[in-house]
Amino acid sequence: MLVLSRKKNESIVINDDITIVVVEIRGDKVRLGVEAPKEIPVHRREVFEAIHRGEKESQEKTPPESPPSAS
Repeated sequence: MLVLSRKKNESIVINDDITIVVVEIRGDKVRLGVEAPKEIPVHRREVFEAIHRGEKESQEKTPPESPPSAS
């Protein structure tokens, strides 16, 4: 894991098209702004995990496809 120090209004650039900006620092909370192309999903970790948990549950409920019958 890369660990960086940033101050308010400083940023980090990832892969030329994603920018993370420190918007505000208040006590033990840091507000970040994320600029990324619309096709790149950006989620907080707990939202990301909930989405993937839901996908996994829906896959488990879907019965496997049976192979086509030979006639």
